[in-house]
Amino acid sequence: MRVVLSTYGSRGDVQPLAGLAVRLRDLGAQVRVCAPPDEEFAQRLAAVGVVLVPVGDPVRPLVSGPRPGPEGFSRRVAALLAQFHAAVLAQAEPDGVVVATGLLPAVAGAQSAAERLGARYVHVSLQPVTLPSPDHRPVEFPGHPYPSEVTDHRELWELNIRAINALFGKEVNAHRASVGLPAVDNVRDHVFTDRPWLATDPLLGPWQPFADQEIVQTGAWLLPDDRPLPADLSAFLAAGEPPVYVGFGSMPMQGAPDAAQVAVEAVRAQGRRLVLARGWADLSVADGGDDCFAVGEVNQQALFPRVAAVVHHGGAGTTTAATLAGVPQVVVPQIVDQPYWAERVAELGIGAAHDGPNPTVDSLSAALEQALAPQTAARAAAVAGGIRTDGTTVAARLLLGDAAAG
Repeated sequence: MRVVLSTYGSRGDVQPLAGLAVRLRDLGAQVRVCAPPDEEFAQRLAAVGVVLVPVGDPVRPLVSGPRPGPEGFSRRVAALLAQFHAAVLAQAEPDGVVVATGLLPAVAGAQSAAERLGARYVHVSLQPVTLPSPDHRPVEFPGHPYPSEVTDHRELWELNIRAINALFGKEVNAHRASVGLPAVDNVRDHVFTDRPWLATDPLLGPWQPFADQEIVQTGAWLLPDDRPLPADLSAFLAAGEPPVYVGFGSMPMQGAPDAAQVAVEAVRAQGRRLVLARGWADLSVADGGDDCFAVGEVNQQALFPRVAAVVHHGGAGTTTAATLAGVPQVVVPQIVDQPYWAERVAELGIGAAHDGPNPTVDSLSAALEQALAPQTAARAAAVAGGIRTDGTTVAARLLLGDAAAG
């Protein structure tokens, strides 16, 4: 059976699909991953023997460079729709499965390809906040704020339908017409389907069932990583007490250009050493002190159990990795689902949620003090034991079993 996994986004969107791809392959499926052509994605997928079908432009230059303005938005949406439709159509099979996540135009393009082929289609969310629920507000889109007087979550989700239609409806239906498919009047619900999947851990990112929609929660999709740590990093770790890890992943941190120096001073204020991940913000240590170590791409599964705390942006993957490692966290949320993960870390008592996206030395030091408290460390270690690691197995068996039954 052929399974096509599709996404357009950052590493946090690509790596979960890599984890699922490996498990599907182990169970005998043929797997293709349609994703952005960034070199780091291609290398990571190649390292685990997964075929990457490159689609669209690289994501890192788009995220790290100047933010595109509203001009050309319609053209960019139409391009993603067409690119993902063509790529998935070329890779998928009528008796196979298409699984899509990431930016909505890319998902809609993958969905239309599955629809044309008659293949089974599954939409997956990697965080609860993008799925409609009376328990939380929808994320706002730039230029489409929700009225301040509207506070009922169900009403806000109805407004979310209108916002998505306004942003993407014209292009989605033009694309559908161009490939011989009928128009849809509710883009969100058509693309999400009436049975979307949620790939989060039930303890860390729980879902409260409600009558209007069936959600299939599989657990988080983890990619096992057996890469050794670099020798110089291992030597740094062994040379003293566990350091604090600071890294903001694919976030450019444009609102906090001094984030690296703030991190250095805040960590030193706690009497700790620092491992600084460069990330897409290309952070660096200015003073070159021997209590600081800068790293590029690194195996978090090997590193996190050896640090005292993890300071990060609150991506779903990093939050799950730190929780599974049993170390305290400080989440400095930037966009979309990251405030949700910061809130969950605080609610579970496994770390601190920084107030806002731009830390100062004082604010980050205060959050670190809370995270490094003995009771927080004890709670983080206890919660780690409740995190499931079988999400890809659950998802793969559902995909292959349901397809065979169908």
